[in-house]
Amino acid sequence: MESAIYKVIIYAGLAATGNAIFVFGQRSSTISSNPFLFMTAAVSLCAAMFIVAAIFSDNSGNVVYLKQNIGPIVISAIGFFVTFIGFYLMYSRVGAHAYTVYAVLSILTTSVFVGMVIFRELFNGYHVSSIGLAVLAVFFYGYGQLKMTS
Repeated sequence: MESAIYKVIIYAGLAATGNAIFVFGQRSSTISSNPFLFMTAAVSLCAAMFIVAAIFSDNSGNVVYLKQNIGPIVISAIGFFVTFIGFYLMYSRVGAHAYTVYAVLSILTTSVFVGMVIFRELFNGYHVSSIGLAVLAVFFYGYGQLKMTS
């Protein structure tokens, strides 16, 4: 069990690094009147990278897997679409600093609602405390934003 936190840190670190690269690329771009243009290009290139990676992976049973998981795949695709549009609007209209609020809302929607409520994943008082502290972070963020504008 002790090594499980290392896996979480490594995988979350990988995802966080990818997210930072994504944000850097998106914030470096100019604003388009078409909010779908940047994401379409970025997601298309990303899909091409996934296709190349999939070609070099174990391909046994792919058709069966896809047939068995078409529902979750469609749900995830909708989730990607909503997430990427939200990211584009947040980063192009507000800035990377807004990620603090996104991160906490993501904790609430993903860890609490999807993980704990829907999938009944186990949690304890320490988990609840960490979620409470994350919510508190949003209040501090909001307070900091107010101080910058006053």
